[in-house]
Amino acid sequence: MNIHFSDIFNIPIDKLDEYGSFNISLINDLPLFVDPFLLFNSKNEIYQELHLNILKYVIFLKDASKDKMIDDGLLNRWYRFPEVKQNWFGYCLDGNSGKGLGRVFAKSLNNNLKSIFKNFGNEEITKSSHIEKLTLIKSGIGRDNISDFTVNLIKHFLLEYTQNFTLKYISENNRKEVMIDKVIFNYETESWESKKYTLPWFAGDYVILTPKDILTKDENWINKNDLYDEFDTFANSIPNEELRSQINNYFIKIIGNKIKKKDYELAVDKMIETFPILIDYYIKYKENNGSKAVKNSSDKIKFSNNVFNIKIREFNNILNSTTDFYKYQNNTLEETGKRIEFFKDFIELHEGYKLFYYNNKPIKKERELQILFRLVWYDSLSDVNREVNNGGGSVDYTISKGSKDKTLVEFKLARNSHLINFDEQIKIYEKANETNQSYIVIIYFNDNELKKVNKILKELKLIDNKYIILIDARPNKLTASKIKLKKKLINDNNDFVLSDGDSNNLNIELPSFDIELPSFNIDLPSWDFNDIEPTK
Repeated sequence: MNIHFSDIFNIPIDKLDEYGSFNISLINDLPLFVDPFLLFNSKNEIYQELHLNILKYVIFLKDASKDKMIDDGLLNRWYRFPEVKQNWFGYCLDGNSGKGLGRVFAKSLNNNLKSIFKNFGNEEITKSSHIEKLTLIKSGIGRDNISDFTVNLIKHFLLEYTQNFTLKYISENNRKEVMIDKVIFNYETESWESKKYTLPWFAGDYVILTPKDILTKDENWINKNDLYDEFDTFANSIPNEELRSQINNYFIKIIGNKIKKKDYELAVDKMIETFPILIDYYIKYKENNGSKAVKNSSDKIKFSNNVFNIKIREFNNILNSTTDFYKYQNNTLEETGKRIEFFKDFIELHEGYKLFYYNNKPIKKERELQILFRLVWYDSLSDVNREVNNGGGSVDYTISKGSKDKTLVEFKLARNSHLINFDEQIKIYEKANETNQSYIVIIYFNDNELKKVNKILKELKLIDNKYIILIDARPNKLTASKIKLKKKLINDNNDFVLSDGDSNNLNIELPSFDIELPSFNIDLPSWDFNDIEPTK
């Protein structure tokens, strides 16, 4: 099953590992990002140089905005970049085509370079400048924007990195010389230049490889959520005692007796607005703990590799060899139901639940669950689209054959705090997509989550609804082989007979026996072995 770069280009996985590259999916974006802090904090001089080049470009933008009026033309040329979709990372809803860095990002960066970033390149508190500062100030600018900006500014390195691998390992039939736009910035002409590279070629486009050691998952090392979490720690470590006292007194005045998380975060925002220097002290705190960034990123990449590469490959091989998952074609309602049934059977009876775990911890986000399902459902005559929004919100999957045959699939983790609203939610989706065909798939990881789901289904009177499918992803369940062994043992004892056939399976509840055994209280004689003489 050709999903990953290694399969499509017939490259041994160990070659990619030796090269240090992540084995990307060429079916759908994976939720990984380039973290510029990993460039800054690296011992690799090439990475350090890349980080300095990023700072050089931002300083150019800052100086240019100070010397001249940035009109829409310059804003487009200097600040706006397309997403580098060819690396197959990000939060694309389907495939790998993202939005890139548009007008909102461009104006935010330009405005902040005149205000909060006016000392960019001349910081006195931190060791270096960091473009991630923008995510701490402007809401709506997140890790994907910072990653896109970083990738565009180091694109020449990624292209050379990929070209070197291509020339060594990719056959001539599967590579192509391509002219790439906006690769190198010419500071004399103040314009971006193009350059040719020989790169892997797939489905009418080139492919870019990325080193694993500059990737992260979930959050960059410097991020807004972490600023909230670590506020007390870094604020109390400020060496200026007078400033520290001012900050503490003002924070107490703002927060008062409020203890809700939202109130706390609003108070931190107000503090930063009043004392912008707090941003620099937070970044200094993150710089001082940079070694943790490397380990944190490494652990997350191992998790992603395990889930999106190793487990998916195992999963697809088993589905292909033991089921009709990749052969079943019918109307979309039947096809979707059958594929979910195969998916459920593999997870519950063939240790497929391991797909959702890494280091004994289950996946935490429904988005990751959606990606997993997309990666195993790629060989279908039906159109499989993720998060189609036709009004009323985005449903996880729309499976369609033309406009009149359409089935929706919504995935939920049982731990979701809004799970009770799923019934109304799917009705809105059905109305927006002009269909009455849908499945809800709910995955649970422990007994408490199962109890929660059953309680909700009972309240909604949906306990026997065949279009609501529960998947048991609890560890330590009986596998299919152990179930057969148990049946055989019962047969050998001549107690009763169970058939493994689909039509003759019996659901038999074993009786329980509560037998109280008699207790015996026997006084044994005591012996003192010191009084016994040895035999001669």
